[in-house]
Amino acid sequence: MAVGNYRKATVLTSEFLTPNLKRVVLTGPDLSNFPCGYESGYVKLLFTKQGRVLREDEAFEQLTKKNIMMRTYTVRAFDKAKAALTIDFALHSAEKGVAPASDWAKSASVGDEIIVGGPGATKLADPDAAAYLFVGDMTALPAISCNLEYLPTTARGNVIIEVCSEADIHSLKKPDNIDVIWLVNPTPGKNSQLLEAIKNCNGLSEKPFVWCACEFETMRIIRRYLKRERHFEKQDMYISSYWKYGCTEEQHKIEKRTDAELEG
Repeated sequence: MAVGNYRKATVLTSEFLTPNLKRVVLTGPDLSNFPCGYESGYVKLLFTKQGRVLREDEAFEQLTKKNIMMRTYTVRAFDKAKAALTIDFALHSAEKGVAPASDWAKSASVGDEIIVGGPGATKLADPDAAAYLFVGDMTALPAISCNLEYLPTTARGNVIIEVCSEADIHSLKKPDNIDVIWLVNPTPGKNSQLLEAIKNCNGLSEKPFVWCACEFETMRIIRRYLKRERHFEKQDMYISSYWKYGCTEEQHKIEKRTDAELEG
């Protein structure tokens, strides 16, 4: 299946890190040429439009019919020696079929197959920043974790992470001078506390490099605050939406494109 950037992979291990975070490690011969250094970048997981994982033996037929949809996930880790690709899934409580990748991850077991596309560009914070502020919900947790592991041991700053339950709070590998604030919000996409936590963050006055990824509307509110009230420039931050409440990934992409054009 190793055609272009598409590779067949099988599940090596599958485990819950927390009630709403599932780690799936993929492997297989096709991953032997997966490039190194793409942690915090992304891959695409392939499904049919009916929400079923795409099989290798039907890929050509389904592509011909344009019966394909992709779901984007962060590269959490890649072990070249073991050809092992790690993906952490923020699990959704939506009705079955609405979130095909989440549904697949919940029940993924050793030997299950999936087709992986990519990888895409990394999303790392400025390595030369004097201080940092990382902000995100559970969808951004894998990328934030990658960022923290790439920082020098002398890095300082804050991390604000919104999770679905107290049971989703867990230890992160990070520099000693990076402080983590956990927020619990059982209704992701609604009633976000991220903006209020940013306003109350003592480190914001130092003008840290801000890395932020979360739900679309929450992202827009945070971006507006940072730009208009705290006067952050574009080069001072990476800010993006990873999803939009009530929308599929395809719908979210359209919203992101429109927003980017309006934002300039």
